[in-house]
Amino acid sequence: MSTFSSAFSVIDSHTAGHPTRVILSGIPQLSGSSVREKRDHFRQHLDHLRPALLHEPRGHAAMVGLVPVGSDVADYGAFFISSYVYLDMCGHGTIGFARTLAFTGQISVETGDSFTLETPAGVVTVHLIWSEDGSLDRVRLANVPSYVGLDHLSVSVEGIGKVDAAIVYAGMWYALVDATSLGFRLVPDNASALMQAGARIKDAIKAATKDLPLLAGAAAPSVLFHHAESETSATHFLVLESNKYDRSPCGTGTSARLTYLLGKGLIGPDQTYHAKNIFGIPFEARLQRRVEEQGREAMIIEIEGSAFITSTQTIYFEKSDPLSKGFLAR
Repeated sequence: MSTFSSAFSVIDSHTAGHPTRVILSGIPQLSGSSVREKRDHFRQHLDHLRPALLHEPRGHAAMVGLVPVGSDVADYGAFFISSYVYLDMCGHGTIGFARTLAFTGQISVETGDSFTLETPAGVVTVHLIWSEDGSLDRVRLANVPSYVGLDHLSVSVEGIGKVDAAIVYAGMWYALVDATSLGFRLVPDNASALMQAGARIKDAIKAATKDLPLLAGAAAPSVLFHHAESETSATHFLVLESNKYDRSPCGTGTSARLTYLLGKGLIGPDQTYHAKNIFGIPFEARLQRRVEEQGREAMIIEIEGSAFITSTQTIYFEKSDPLSKGFLAR
Protein backbone atom coordinates (compact mmCIF):
# COMPACT_ATOMS: atom_id res chain seq x y z
CA MET A 1 0.00 0.00 0.00
CA SER A 2 1.36 3.42 -0.95
CA THR A 3 2.16 5.88 1.85
CA PHE A 4 1.73 8.83 -0.52
CA SER A 5 -1.49 10.80 -0.82
CA SER A 6 -0.46 12.81 -3.90
CA ALA A 7 2.46 13.69 -6.17
CA PHE A 8 3.20 16.69 -8.41
CA SER A 9 5.72 16.88 -11.22
CA VAL A 10 7.44 20.29 -11.35
CA ILE A 11 10.31 22.04 -13.08
CA ASP A 12 12.08 24.87 -11.27
CA SER A 13 13.95 27.73 -12.90
CA HIS A 14 15.22 31.14 -11.90
CA THR A 15 15.01 34.40 -13.81
CA ALA A 16 17.73 36.79 -12.64
CA GLY A 17 17.63 34.99 -9.31
CA HIS A 18 13.88 34.75 -8.70
CA PRO A 19 12.32 31.27 -8.86
CA THR A 20 9.49 29.95 -11.01
CA ARG A 21 8.02 26.53 -10.24
CA VAL A 22 6.07 25.24 -13.24
CA ILE A 23 3.58 22.63 -12.00
CA LEU A 24 3.26 20.10 -14.81
CA SER A 25 1.01 17.47 -13.24
CA GLY A 26 -1.09 16.79 -10.17
CA ILE A 27 -3.51 19.73 -10.46
CA PRO A 28 -7.13 18.53 -10.85
CA GLN A 29 -9.20 19.60 -13.83
CA LEU A 30 -10.14 23.28 -13.64
CA SER A 31 -13.40 24.67 -14.98
CA GLY A 32 -13.77 27.91 -16.92
CA SER A 33 -13.57 29.19 -20.46
CA SER A 34 -10.72 31.66 -19.82
CA VAL A 35 -7.47 31.50 -17.89
CA ARG A 36 -8.87 34.00 -15.39
CA GLU A 37 -11.91 31.77 -14.77
CA LYS A 38 -9.68 28.71 -14.33
CA ARG A 39 -7.48 30.67 -11.93
CA ASP A 40 -10.54 31.71 -9.96
CA HIS A 41 -11.73 28.08 -9.82
CA PHE A 42 -8.33 27.09 -8.41
CA ARG A 43 -8.47 29.92 -5.85
CA GLN A 44 -11.98 28.99 -4.71
CA HIS A 45 -11.58 25.22 -4.54
CA LEU A 46 -7.88 24.30 -4.53
CA ASP A 47 -6.14 27.12 -2.69
CA HIS A 48 -4.76 24.61 -0.17
CA LEU A 49 -2.37 23.42 -2.89
CA ARG A 50 -0.75 26.84 -3.11
CA PRO A 51 0.97 26.83 0.32
CA ALA A 52 1.55 23.09 0.10
CA LEU A 53 3.52 23.42 -3.14
CA LEU A 54 5.21 26.77 -2.55
CA HIS A 55 5.97 27.04 1.16
CA GLU A 56 8.35 25.14 3.41
CA PRO A 57 9.29 22.33 3.66
CA ARG A 58 8.97 21.93 -0.13
CA GLY A 59 9.58 25.57 -1.07
CA HIS A 60 10.05 28.94 0.59
CA ALA A 61 8.41 32.35 0.95
CA ALA A 62 9.77 33.70 -2.33
CA MET A 63 8.70 30.76 -4.51
CA VAL A 64 6.36 31.63 -7.38
CA GLY A 65 4.28 28.90 -8.98
CA LEU A 66 2.96 28.75 -12.52
CA VAL A 67 0.04 26.52 -13.47
CA PRO A 68 -0.22 25.82 -17.22
CA VAL A 69 -3.79 25.55 -18.53
CA GLY A 70 -5.39 25.42 -21.94
CA SER A 71 -6.35 28.57 -23.81
CA ASP A 72 -8.92 29.23 -26.52
CA VAL A 73 -7.30 32.52 -27.56
CA ALA A 74 -3.55 31.93 -27.32
CA ASP A 75 -0.94 29.24 -27.93
CA TYR A 76 -0.61 28.62 -24.19
CA GLY A 77 -2.37 29.61 -21.00
CA ALA A 78 -1.02 29.97 -17.47
CA PHE A 79 -1.73 31.62 -14.14
CA PHE A 80 0.62 32.54 -11.33
CA ILE A 81 0.44 31.74 -7.61
CA SER A 82 2.55 33.09 -4.76
CA SER A 83 2.77 33.15 -0.98
CA TYR A 84 0.29 35.94 -0.38
CA VAL A 85 -1.58 36.83 -3.57
CA TYR A 86 -2.56 35.55 -6.97
CA LEU A 87 -0.62 37.44 -9.62
CA ASP A 88 -2.59 38.58 -12.67
CA MET A 89 0.68 38.85 -14.57
CA CYS A 90 4.29 37.94 -13.81
CA GLY A 91 7.17 38.92 -16.08
CA HIS A 92 9.92 36.82 -14.55
CA GLY A 93 7.53 33.85 -14.38
CA THR A 94 6.66 34.18 -18.07
CA ILE A 95 10.35 34.19 -18.97
CA GLY A 96 10.81 31.12 -16.74
CA PHE A 97 7.88 29.40 -18.44
CA ALA A 98 9.42 29.97 -21.86
CA ARG A 99 12.70 28.48 -20.64
CA THR A 100 10.80 25.48 -19.26
CA LEU A 101 8.97 24.94 -22.56
CA ALA A 102 12.32 24.97 -24.35
CA PHE A 103 13.83 22.58 -21.79
CA THR A 104 11.00 20.07 -22.30
CA GLY A 105 11.16 20.42 -26.09
CA GLN A 106 7.69 21.92 -26.49
CA ILE A 107 9.24 24.91 -28.25
CA SER A 108 12.41 25.02 -30.34
CA VAL A 109 14.01 26.83 -33.24
CA GLU A 110 11.77 24.74 -35.50
CA THR A 111 8.54 25.86 -33.78
CA GLY A 112 9.34 29.54 -34.33
CA ASP A 113 10.53 32.68 -32.63
CA SER A 114 7.43 33.60 -30.64
CA PHE A 115 4.28 32.34 -28.97
CA THR A 116 1.26 33.91 -27.31
CA LEU A 117 0.32 33.33 -23.68
CA GLU A 118 -3.05 33.99 -22.08
CA THR A 119 -2.70 35.21 -18.50
CA PRO A 120 -5.37 36.51 -16.09
CA ALA A 121 -4.28 40.03 -17.08
CA GLY A 122 -4.62 39.38 -20.81
CA VAL A 123 -2.76 37.86 -23.74
CA VAL A 124 0.96 38.63 -24.04
CA THR A 125 3.41 37.85 -26.83
CA VAL A 126 6.62 36.05 -25.91
CA HIS A 127 9.50 36.52 -28.36
CA LEU A 128 12.27 33.92 -28.33
CA ILE A 129 15.92 34.64 -29.04
CA TRP A 130 17.70 31.40 -29.92
CA SER A 131 21.44 30.73 -29.70
CA GLU A 132 23.38 29.27 -32.60
CA ASP A 133 23.40 25.88 -30.88
CA GLY A 134 19.58 25.86 -30.74
CA SER A 135 19.26 26.68 -27.03
CA LEU A 136 17.07 29.48 -25.77
CA ASP A 137 19.30 32.45 -25.01
CA ARG A 138 16.89 35.25 -24.07
CA VAL A 139 13.19 36.02 -23.92
CA ARG A 140 11.57 39.31 -24.88
CA LEU A 141 8.11 39.68 -23.43
CA ALA A 142 5.59 42.21 -24.76
CA ASN A 143 3.64 42.98 -21.60
CA VAL A 144 -0.02 43.90 -21.15
CA PRO A 145 -0.75 47.66 -21.36
CA SER A 146 0.87 49.71 -18.58
CA TYR A 147 -0.36 53.09 -17.36
CA VAL A 148 0.05 55.58 -14.53
CA GLY A 149 -2.80 55.39 -12.03
CA LEU A 150 -1.65 58.09 -9.62
CA ASP A 151 1.10 60.45 -10.70
CA HIS A 152 1.91 61.38 -7.12
CA LEU A 153 0.98 60.11 -3.68
CA SER A 154 2.52 61.16 -0.35
CA VAL A 155 2.23 59.09 2.80
CA SER A 156 3.71 59.46 6.25
CA VAL A 157 5.45 56.32 7.48
CA GLU A 158 6.54 55.79 11.06
CA GLY A 159 10.31 55.60 11.37
CA ILE A 160 10.82 56.78 7.79
CA GLY A 161 8.91 60.04 7.40
CA LYS A 162 7.29 61.40 4.27
CA VAL A 163 7.38 59.03 1.31
CA ASP A 164 6.48 60.09 -2.22
CA ALA A 165 5.34 57.49 -4.73
CA ALA A 166 3.77 57.07 -8.14
CA ILE A 167 1.21 54.27 -8.52
CA VAL A 168 1.53 52.48 -11.85
CA TYR A 169 -0.22 49.44 -13.35
CA ALA A 170 1.71 46.94 -15.46
CA GLY A 171 -0.24 43.73 -14.97
CA MET A 172 0.01 44.32 -11.21
CA TRP A 173 0.03 47.61 -9.28
CA TYR A 174 3.34 49.12 -8.14
CA ALA A 175 4.32 52.02 -5.92
CA LEU A 176 7.49 53.55 -7.37
CA VAL A 177 9.69 54.96 -4.62
CA ASP A 178 13.05 56.70 -5.05
CA ALA A 179 15.39 54.88 -2.67
CA THR A 180 18.05 57.58 -2.90
CA SER A 181 15.71 60.26 -1.57
CA LEU A 182 15.14 58.15 1.54
CA GLY A 183 18.82 57.36 2.05
CA PHE A 184 18.40 53.66 1.25
CA ARG A 185 21.23 51.75 -0.43
CA LEU A 186 20.03 48.92 -2.67
CA VAL A 187 22.65 46.29 -1.87
CA PRO A 188 22.36 42.64 -0.72
CA ASP A 189 23.46 43.42 2.84
CA ASN A 190 20.46 45.75 3.23
CA ALA A 191 17.83 43.29 2.00
CA SER A 192 16.26 42.65 5.43
CA ALA A 193 16.11 46.35 6.32
CA LEU A 194 14.68 47.19 2.90
CA MET A 195 11.97 44.56 3.27
CA GLN A 196 10.95 45.93 6.65
CA ALA A 197 10.88 49.52 5.40
CA GLY A 198 9.10 48.55 2.18
CA ALA A 199 6.44 46.63 4.09
CA ARG A 200 5.69 49.67 6.27
CA ILE A 201 5.45 51.88 3.18
CA LYS A 202 3.20 49.32 1.50
CA ASP A 203 0.86 49.28 4.51
CA ALA A 204 0.69 53.08 4.52
CA ILE A 205 -0.08 53.20 0.80
CA LYS A 206 -2.69 50.47 1.18
CA ALA A 207 -4.43 52.51 3.90
CA ALA A 208 -4.25 55.71 1.84
CA THR A 209 -5.72 54.09 -1.28
CA LYS A 210 -8.25 51.66 0.25
CA ASP A 211 -11.24 53.70 -0.97
CA LEU A 212 -9.79 54.48 -4.38
CA PRO A 213 -12.04 52.99 -7.11
CA LEU A 214 -9.00 52.60 -9.37
CA LEU A 215 -7.55 49.90 -7.09
CA ALA A 216 -10.83 48.25 -6.05
CA GLY A 217 -10.44 44.48 -5.85
CA ALA A 218 -6.73 44.57 -6.67
CA ALA A 219 -3.82 43.49 -4.52
CA ALA A 220 -2.13 46.38 -2.70
CA PRO A 221 0.70 47.96 -4.72
CA SER A 222 4.08 46.44 -3.97
CA VAL A 223 6.91 48.89 -3.34
CA LEU A 224 9.50 49.17 -6.09
CA PHE A 225 12.55 50.95 -4.71
CA HIS A 226 14.73 52.36 -7.48
CA HIS A 227 18.11 54.02 -7.55
CA ALA A 228 19.02 55.66 -10.85
CA GLU A 229 22.60 55.46 -12.08
CA SER A 230 21.72 57.38 -15.24
CA GLU A 231 18.63 58.40 -17.21
CA THR A 232 18.53 54.95 -18.80
CA SER A 233 19.70 52.64 -15.97
CA ALA A 234 18.71 51.93 -12.39
CA THR A 235 18.87 49.33 -9.64
CA HIS A 236 15.51 47.90 -8.56
CA PHE A 237 14.47 46.26 -5.29
CA LEU A 238 10.83 45.19 -5.16
CA VAL A 239 9.36 44.62 -1.71
CA LEU A 240 6.45 42.19 -1.75
CA GLU A 241 6.08 41.62 2.01
CA SER A 242 8.17 42.02 5.16
CA ASN A 243 9.77 38.63 4.45
CA LYS A 244 9.70 38.60 0.66
CA TYR A 245 11.39 40.56 -2.12
CA ASP A 246 11.74 39.96 -5.83
CA ARG A 247 15.25 38.73 -6.53
CA SER A 248 14.93 39.81 -10.16
CA PRO A 249 14.60 43.45 -11.26
CA CYS A 250 10.88 42.52 -11.64
CA GLY A 251 9.56 42.28 -15.18
CA THR A 252 6.19 43.94 -14.68
CA GLY A 253 7.75 46.38 -12.20
CA THR A 254 10.33 47.34 -14.82
CA SER A 255 7.45 47.88 -17.24
CA ALA A 256 5.80 50.16 -14.67
CA ARG A 257 8.98 52.16 -14.09
CA LEU A 258 9.65 52.69 -17.80
CA THR A 259 6.02 53.67 -18.35
CA TYR A 260 6.39 56.39 -15.72
CA LEU A 261 9.70 57.63 -17.14
CA LEU A 262 8.26 57.80 -20.65
CA GLY A 263 5.18 59.64 -19.46
CA LYS A 264 7.34 62.24 -17.73
CA GLY A 265 9.62 62.63 -20.73
CA LEU A 266 12.61 61.52 -18.62
CA ILE A 267 13.61 58.91 -21.20
CA GLY A 268 13.21 58.93 -24.94
CA PRO A 269 10.80 56.56 -26.74
CA ASP A 270 13.68 55.03 -28.70
CA GLN A 271 15.96 54.50 -25.70
CA THR A 272 16.54 51.20 -23.91
CA TYR A 273 16.05 51.12 -20.14
CA HIS A 274 18.38 48.88 -18.13
CA ALA A 275 17.01 47.70 -14.78
CA LYS A 276 19.33 45.56 -12.68
CA ASN A 277 18.76 43.72 -9.42
CA ILE A 278 20.95 44.02 -6.33
CA PHE A 279 23.20 41.31 -7.78
CA GLY A 280 23.87 43.29 -10.93
CA ILE A 281 21.80 41.12 -13.31
CA PRO A 282 19.84 43.27 -15.77
CA PHE A 283 16.55 43.28 -17.60
CA GLU A 284 16.28 45.43 -20.68
CA ALA A 285 13.04 47.27 -21.41
CA ARG A 286 11.81 49.21 -24.43
CA LEU A 287 8.66 50.93 -25.57
CA GLN A 288 6.97 48.85 -28.27
CA ARG A 289 4.00 51.14 -28.88
CA ARG A 290 1.50 53.45 -27.24
CA VAL A 291 -2.11 52.31 -26.88
CA GLU A 292 -5.31 53.35 -25.15
CA GLU A 293 -6.49 51.40 -22.12
CA GLN A 294 -9.77 52.21 -20.38
CA GLY A 295 -9.78 55.70 -21.82
CA ARG A 296 -6.25 56.58 -20.77
CA GLU A 297 -2.88 56.53 -22.48
CA ALA A 298 -1.06 53.25 -21.94
CA MET A 299 2.10 51.64 -23.21
CA ILE A 300 3.15 48.20 -24.36
CA ILE A 301 6.57 47.64 -22.83
CA GLU A 302 8.92 44.85 -23.89
CA ILE A 303 11.03 43.26 -21.15
CA GLU A 304 14.03 41.12 -22.05
CA GLY A 305 15.84 38.67 -19.80
CA SER A 306 17.04 35.11 -19.36
CA ALA A 307 16.02 32.18 -17.20
CA PHE A 308 17.88 29.05 -16.17
CA ILE A 309 16.66 25.59 -15.19
CA THR A 310 17.57 24.63 -11.61
CA SER A 311 15.80 21.29 -11.07
CA THR A 312 13.22 18.77 -12.18
CA GLN A 313 11.48 16.91 -9.40
CA THR A 314 8.44 15.10 -8.15
CA ILE A 315 6.97 16.65 -5.01
CA TYR A 316 5.42 14.04 -2.76
CA PHE A 317 2.95 14.28 0.11
CA GLU A 318 2.97 11.37 2.53
CA LYS A 319 -0.29 10.61 4.26
CA SER A 320 1.29 10.80 7.72
CA ASP A 321 3.21 14.06 7.12
CA PRO A 322 2.05 16.61 9.73
CA LEU A 323 3.41 19.47 7.57
CA SER A 324 1.79 18.51 4.29
CA LYS A 325 -0.11 21.82 4.24
CA GLY A 326 3.15 23.74 4.22
CA PHE A 327 4.20 26.51 6.60
CA LEU A 328 5.41 30.07 6.27
CA ALA A 329 7.34 31.68 9.10
CA ARG A 330 7.24 35.48 8.96
